[in-house]
Amino acid sequence: MLEGKHIVLGITGSIAAYKSCLIIRQLIKKGAEVQVVITPAGKEFITPITLSALTSKPVISEFFSNRDGTWNSHVDLGIWADAMLIAPATASTIGKMANGIADNMLITTYLSMKAPVFIAPAMDLDMYKHPSTQKNLDILKSYGNHIIEPGVGFLASHLEGKGRMEEPENIVNILNEYFK
Repeated sequence: MLEGKHIVLGITGSIAAYKSCLIIRQLIKKGAEVQVVITPAGKEFITPITLSALTSKPVISEFFSNRDGTWNSHVDLGIWADAMLIAPATASTIGKMANGIADNMLITTYLSMKAPVFIAPAMDLDMYKHPSTQKNLDILKSYGNHIIEPGVGFLASHLEGKGRMEEPENIVNILNEYFK
């Protein structure tokens, strides 16, 4: 049911950013058009070149593109999209979203979004269960966002627990089910 759908994929600064490539491939395979918006920290984990090659679209990270008067419109993205998926979503981004701190292109796009928003948290187990993270997730739920619960498993810290981003196939299936 993703055929012809416009999906904004937000990527944040998490080791789980590599999984975004798998999400893109699966969304495109199902007929969706994907526009990536990545935070500056996200670019430390995965390159815009990789993401652009997969989506056949330039990756958006900054408000202004070339110092030539052109700019990226978060408002236009909010109107274009049929859904926004933020995967991985770090504790920092979740906190900014919950509190309207619009200090990067991803958050301004989120705040301008007219379509449903799906959030897939990815962080260490202690960060995930911290009361401030849980409060921010509750706030986001109260705004009508869809939280894709993280899984339990082996984490980048070499610890095991809840905080591992849900697997790409399951994330895409959740979006697909939403549009059925």
